[in-house]
Amino acid sequence: MLTQTDIFSLCRSALGSPSYEAEGVAIFKGDCLEMMRELPSEIINLTITSPPYNIGKEYEQKMSVAQYANWCESWIKEIHRLAKNDGTFWLNLGYFEVPEKGRAIPISYLLWDKVPFYLMQEIVWNYGAGVACKSMFSPRNEKFLWYVKDMVSHCFNLDEVRDPDVKYPNQKKNGKLKCNPLGKNPTDVWQFPKVTSGRDRSSDERTPHPAQFPIAVIDRIIKCSSNEGDVILDPFIGSGTTAEAALRNGRKVIGFEINSNYVEIASYRIENYFQTKRFITTQTELALSI
Repeated sequence: MLTQTDIFSLCRSALGSPSYEAEGVAIFKGDCLEMMRELPSEIINLTITSPPYNIGKEYEQKMSVAQYANWCESWIKEIHRLAKNDGTFWLNLGYFEVPEKGRAIPISYLLWDKVPFYLMQEIVWNYGAGVACKSMFSPRNEKFLWYVKDMVSHCFNLDEVRDPDVKYPNQKKNGKLKCNPLGKNPTDVWQFPKVTSGRDRSSDERTPHPAQFPIAVIDRIIKCSSNEGDVILDPFIGSGTTAEAALRNGRKVIGFEINSNYVEIASYRIENYFQTKRFITTQTELALSI
């Protein structure tokens, strides 16, 4: 069985030196589809990613609907091949306009029969801030699709992500607590603040990347769908949220990113995480020595 060290060595042998590497993390610059094709099968425990939505952002080249669906199918099949037999895949997708069909068609509608994984559930991420619309309801949610390679054998650590906010935590039935002492099972609607930008309203974790997820969302996914020491892949690593969340939770992470500026943003973010971690460790050791 390959160890985490072996997997990182395999990646370096197949892809060359990473653009950024530190303890437990490697980011390779390039096209994720091309790079994934160079790697051996069944090496990844968990993949979390959010691809370009094909809506004309600065980091993408817009395609036809058919081209985009086929492109997504190609790299999703590679993720499936790389996943271990008990591996998991979390996919975030938005929506776009399909001519003559709809203004806001969820991208997942176009891919439902193209994904080789087994779909466990759709999770709705609800947030407060967002674009205000005049001719339609203002969008305040995004979707995460939770896929597994094996519908029976896969990781789900419910106790790691239980919600402690229980209305009646001490309520009993027949002398036994009705609620788990660790908290309740979160619903399939997750409410986390969006990463905001702008003067006097920018989130503390904000980076220059134009499409950044809050670390709290990815943190929950990592805790429930992987174990300490597992290898996590993000083929569109962007601002590095997956990397930071993985490192915070004792996981290893491999990322791909085609944009040099985003590689730099993610690398800087990870370095800042390590510096903060070292500072906290030093301060704790000093406090204990007094």
